[in-house]
Amino acid sequence: MAHDDDIPIGRILTRREILALFGAAGAAMLAGCAPGQSSTAQPTSTSSQAVATTGALLSCVVRPALTEGPYFVDEKINRSDIRSDPSDGTLKDGAALSLTVQVSQIAGSGCVPLAGAQVDVWHCDALGVYSDASDPGFNTVGQKFLRGYQVTDENGAVQFTTIYPGWYQGRAVHIHFKIRTGLEEGETSFYEFTSQWFFDESLTDQVHSQQPYAAKGQRTLKNDGDGIYNQSGGQTLLDVAQSGDGYAATFDIGLQMS
Repeated sequence: MAHDDDIPIGRILTRREILALFGAAGAAMLAGCAPGQSSTAQPTSTSSQAVATTGALLSCVVRPALTEGPYFVDEKINRSDIRSDPSDGTLKDGAALSLTVQVSQIAGSGCVPLAGAQVDVWHCDALGVYSDASDPGFNTVGQKFLRGYQVTDENGAVQFTTIYPGWYQGRAVHIHFKIRTGLEEGETSFYEFTSQWFFDESLTDQVHSQQPYAAKGQRTLKNDGDGIYNQSGGQTLLDVAQSGDGYAATFDIGLQMS
């Protein structure tokens, strides 16, 4: 599969650089980091700095922006369940995955929920194929499975139902996401943040040992060999838990938008 989404962007911030970026508020945020959470990553520019928030406790996890890759298509499909192809309703087969994204905006020394932000999600199917793309290994132009967006509610939350992604040559298992504001008619201020989620290797081994994933064969690249994952510093690794017959994960992210 030909692709150019293995070009990492951004870099890792040092603790001192984070303190300089956020000033006095940064010191408070670093002091309030949750146990086991890192605070050393930077997206493409300081205007896209991201941190995570958990309840009332501000946890200073500065999330890295990562490359969009060649398979983003702005389909403008507003839906929570992205498993189907809208043209015929066919569902993509695979282990069910429920994704909750909670988006906040840094305001002063804390975070507030960011309502009205558009969160796009897209990824390959169990056999490593993207929809609406032409590639040496497939042509799915016109199909729109495993793509969609939701708009954050008053709590800054969106929820997607999808499947655990498969793999393809040259990349570790991942999901792309993009957060945008200012898309409504009449808006004059536009903001965009793009990154990728990754998965625990042992869980992926377990999921991919089952059909339809097993039909693809053994994957050739894991997280530690993926330049984009390494650029992320592991800070976009999803914490996935068993949920019924499938899996669920929640990802908290705050955006420094000014």
